[in-house]
Amino acid sequence: MAEQPESGAESAEAADGAVEALDRPLPEGVRRRVVALVSDAFGGLTVTELPAQLRQYARFTPTRRAKFAGNAMAAALEGDALFRQRIGERLREGQPELAAALEAGAPPAAADPVDVAAAAYVLRPAGWVKLVAAAGEEVQRADAERADEESRRELEQLREELARARSQTKSETERLRGELEAARKEAESLQRKLRSAVNEVRRGEAALRRSRAETEAVRSEAAAQVSAAESESRRLKARLGEAEASVEAGRRAAREGRSVEDMRLRLLLDTVLDAASGLRRELALPPSSIRPADGVDAVEPGRMSPKDIAARALSETDPALLDQLLALPQAHLIVDGYNVTKTGYPQLPLEKQRLRLLGGLSVLAAQTGAEMTCVFDGAELAAPVLLAPPRGVRVLFSKPGVTADELIRQLARAEPPGRPVVVVSTDREVADGVAKAGARPVASALLLKRLSRV
Repeated sequence: MAEQPESGAESAEAADGAVEALDRPLPEGVRRRVVALVSDAFGGLTVTELPAQLRQYARFTPTRRAKFAGNAMAAALEGDALFRQRIGERLREGQPELAAALEAGAPPAAADPVDVAAAAYVLRPAGWVKLVAAAGEEVQRADAERADEESRRELEQLREELARARSQTKSETERLRGELEAARKEAESLQRKLRSAVNEVRRGEAALRRSRAETEAVRSEAAAQVSAAESESRRLKARLGEAEASVEAGRRAAREGRSVEDMRLRLLLDTVLDAASGLRRELALPPSSIRPADGVDAVEPGRMSPKDIAARALSETDPALLDQLLALPQAHLIVDGYNVTKTGYPQLPLEKQRLRLLGGLSVLAAQTGAEMTCVFDGAELAAPVLLAPPRGVRVLFSKPGVTADELIRQLARAEPPGRPVVVVSTDREVADGVAKAGARPVASALLLKRLSRV
């Protein structure tokens, strides 16, 4: 039964609210004062008297409640008439005179417009919307007056600061003018001193240049003398070295008898001697001296005529021809390796080609006793060849940029004239080149036929 008047009050307020309503948001100052009133009156209510959305803030202090629950309290105050009525009762208890004056429709003239508007918003007396609007206008007017007053004070302050700044600028300008005049005089004095110092420096530089020129002249002359002395010393040392080398070469040649020319002559002499011995054995010459009658040209019984000798000549493809050539004294057989292997067995890999040819040459060297050299082209090698040359056979690879043909021609030219040198190659350039050097070229097929009999 006690709640029936409250229901009637709610109905009346609802009816009044339907007639009176704000057409704009609360002024910010009025809103803060309303939140503060609700926060202060909040503590006088029990938890059950609070709206559900505000119960979580029941234990907050008024300051924290206003800070964290301000929007929630404003919304509850606007939407919950019962909660607004309870807050109004707490306001009547706290400020009875203001509440009575508002309900009588005559707010105190000396009261703060913000307090009047906040209390009117909570209590909702007749004409409360006008009170809130008037309070907002008053707040705006007061803010405008306060801003105008602050602007005037700030303008006066700026004027005073400008006057002080002008005074300081004037005094500073006078001081700077004096300092500038003093600096100008000092600069003129420094310029005079600088010109004098520059003249002194120029005179010193001229003297230094003369001294450097004299020093350079002396140094150049000394360097020329030293260079001449060093040149003469080097020339004398070179002549001394040449003399010592010549003496040493003479001593070594006299001591060993192994100079290049001596070696070539000795090899040629051995060849002639072996040829003479072979000819003596071939002709079976008696140890007796030749008689004059023996020099008469005639055909003796049992001796071969020139026709018989021509009939004994061998063909260029007969392997016996190679045996005859290698039977000559001090014979040297030079083989164009890849020319022979690619003629006889080109299907084999290069490594097996080399091994097969060198094996046959080793047996041939043991049979004939002739010197044998096998030359391979080094341009076809991807890496150095690990090869142990067989007994009696010299194995050579051409250097980078040098072909095997050139190396064969060099070997033929290195032999002394008169030594029997046989070169095995089908290459016509090689055959022509070694023939000019005095060697005998034969075809690769001839060597292959001879090796097939090994």
